[in-house]
Amino acid sequence: MTGPATPVTIRPEAAGDEPAIHRLTEAAFKNMAFSEGKEPRIVDRLRRDGDLALSLVAEDADRIVGHIAFSPVSIVGGTKEWFGLGPVSVWPELQRSGIGSALIRRGIADLSQRGARGIVLLGDPHYYGRFGFEHVPELTYPGPPPQYFQALLLDGDMPSGEVTYPLAFEEN
Repeated sequence: MTGPATPVTIRPEAAGDEPAIHRLTEAAFKNMAFSEGKEPRIVDRLRRDGDLALSLVAEDADRIVGHIAFSPVSIVGGTKEWFGLGPVSVWPELQRSGIGSALIRRGIADLSQRGARGIVLLGDPHYYGRFGFEHVPELTYPGPPPQYFQALLLDGDMPSGEVTYPLAFEEN
């Protein structure tokens, strides 16, 4: 699908959006088999710790219907300007309507414009492959099967090493 079926506007998170983002993220991951329900707390903690590098919301005429978070990641060797994508949330009844894709495309464009060198994520290779993400053996993230850890190079050379996410991802 090229765009959301429901007309949405994408904008940066604003003061006062936090409760709606929390509820949305909670609902989006509630019935996901791979989720332990930590995603709303991760977003809250990223925000509280100053690690929410880019936070975008999609809204229709009535409410916030989608959200995406990007946070800085560390790569062994000191590579700078790399970010982690996630979580990305859409109300369950609106999933598969293109809202998540629109948020991902906008986030990639915004980070690229800001001078980001690359983005990593943990997710479905089939889904994220359409945005240019791919498994890169040089970048590692311990734990999950390697093919689910993917990267998108935006500028420069592909770094190598182990990737570490902010504490918000570990302490929930």
